[in-house]
Amino acid sequence: MITKDQLNDFKRNDVTALYRLLRESKDDRELLFVLENLGHLPDGFNGYLFVPLLSHKASAIRYLAAKNIGKVSNPALIKYLAQIIETDTDSMVRREAVSSIGRMRVSAAIPNLCTYLADTDPKIVMQAIRGLLVFRENPEVRNALQALKDHPNEVIREVIQREFSEVSKSCLPSRNTPVLKHPETYPFLRNVVVNSDVRLVLPSVPEDSVHLTFTSPPYYNARDYSIYESYQVYLDFLENVFREVYRVTKEGRFLIVNTSPIIIPRMSRAHASKRYPIPFDLHARLVQIGWEFIDDIVWLKPESSVKNRNAGFLQHRKPLGYKPNAVTEYLIVYRKQTEKLLDWNIRQYPPEIVEASKISGIYETSNVWRIDPTYDRVHSAVFPLELCNRVIRFYSYQNDLVFDPFGGSGTLGKAARQLDRYFFMTEQDPRYFEHMKGQFATRGLFDLHTTRFLSLSEFQALVEQGE
Repeated sequence: MITKDQLNDFKRNDVTALYRLLRESKDDRELLFVLENLGHLPDGFNGYLFVPLLSHKASAIRYLAAKNIGKVSNPALIKYLAQIIETDTDSMVRREAVSSIGRMRVSAAIPNLCTYLADTDPKIVMQAIRGLLVFRENPEVRNALQALKDHPNEVIREVIQREFSEVSKSCLPSRNTPVLKHPETYPFLRNVVVNSDVRLVLPSVPEDSVHLTFTSPPYYNARDYSIYESYQVYLDFLENVFREVYRVTKEGRFLIVNTSPIIIPRMSRAHASKRYPIPFDLHARLVQIGWEFIDDIVWLKPESSVKNRNAGFLQHRKPLGYKPNAVTEYLIVYRKQTEKLLDWNIRQYPPEIVEASKISGIYETSNVWRIDPTYDRVHSAVFPLELCNRVIRFYSYQNDLVFDPFGGSGTLGKAARQLDRYFFMTEQDPRYFEHMKGQFATRGLFDLHTTRFLSLSEFQALVEQGE
C-alpha cells in the first residue's frame, strides 16, 4: 500500500510514476487513498488523468476526481465536469464538480456557472454563486446574481442581499452608526438596575449598547407575577421586548433566552390541562425580528427537583396516559444578524482582554448542562448562579455589558460582577427590586456606590446627562 511520503516523493521527483499509479491502479482502496492525499498538485500536472475516474462506479472516487480536477485550473476540463453535473445521480459529486469549476477562477467558467444558478439543489446554486462572485464586476454575472434576490431559498436570498446591498454601510443614516467602539458601552448603563417595565426603559437606551442579553421571560400565567389576557397577548409582549433588545444589541452579539413549555392546570376534573410550547412559538417571532438562531442548550435538572406528573400513570400504566416529568428547560442562543463572522467581533478587543477572558480549566463540551435549580424565599423562579456564570463566560468578554430585561432576584448582576463584566437590569415588580437591593447590600455582593438602583424617571435623567 502506498504511503503519503511516497506520494509526496512522486510529486517532487517522479510525476510519471504518479501518472502511472492513477492510470493503472486496480485497487479502489489504494485509488481512494491516493486521491484523498494528493494535496497541492505541481505546475503543469496532467488533469486529464482524472477524467476517466469521473465515471468510476464508486461515488467517493468520482467525488475526489472532480475535486482534484479543480486544482489544475485547466479550462479545457470544464466540459467533463459539466457532463457529470448533468448526468451523475449523486448530489455530493454534482456539488463538488460545480465547486471545482468555480475554483478554477477562469472566465471560461462563467457560462456554466450561470446555468447552475437555476439548479433545483440549493447547494449547487450556492457553489455557483461562490464561483461567480469572483467575476461580480462583469455585467452579465452581476445581472445573473442579482436575479436571485427573490430566490425561494432563504440562505441564497440572504447571500445575494448581503453581496449586492444598494446602500453601503457608510451611507446609512447617522442614527445607525455606532457612536462607541465595539467593546465599549455607555457609562449610564453600567451596573444599573431600573425598577420599571422594560418596555418603558428600553426606548431610552441607545442603539448598539449591549454585548449580551441573558434572560428568563415570565412564564405565561404560570406565576402570580405573570398574568396575561391571552397567549397571543403574551407572545406579542415578548416580541415587542426582544425587538427592542435587538435594536440595543451590538452587531453580531448574542441573545440567550431561557424558557420551556408550561402547563396551565385544568379548571376541573371535567376539563383537560393545557400545555403551551413557549420556546417554539417564540422562536418563529425572534427569527422574524432578525435574530439568527445559533444553538439550543438543554438545562437538565434532577428529577427530584421537578413536579411529579407520573403519579396517576404509575398506578394504572395505561397507554395514552403517560406524562413524563419535565426535567429540562431550554437556553436558545441567537445572534444579531450581521455580514461579519465571529472573528470580526473577537478582533475588536485588545489582545490582553481576549487573553484574560479565555475559558480556563474543564468546561461543558455538550449542549446538555446538568445544573441544580436554585430557590429563593421571595422570588419563585431564580437563575442558578452557575447557569449565569456559564453563559457570561462563553458569550462575552471582560468589561462587556450584559443585560437582563427581567432581572428578578438579580443573579445575572451578581455573576457579571464576579466575572469582571458590567450589568444592566430592569425589574418591574417593586418587591423583587427591593429584595435585590437588600441581597446586594447584606451579602456584600456589590459596592452600593457603584451600583445604582433607579426609578424610571431617575434613569431617564441619567441618560439625558450622559453619566
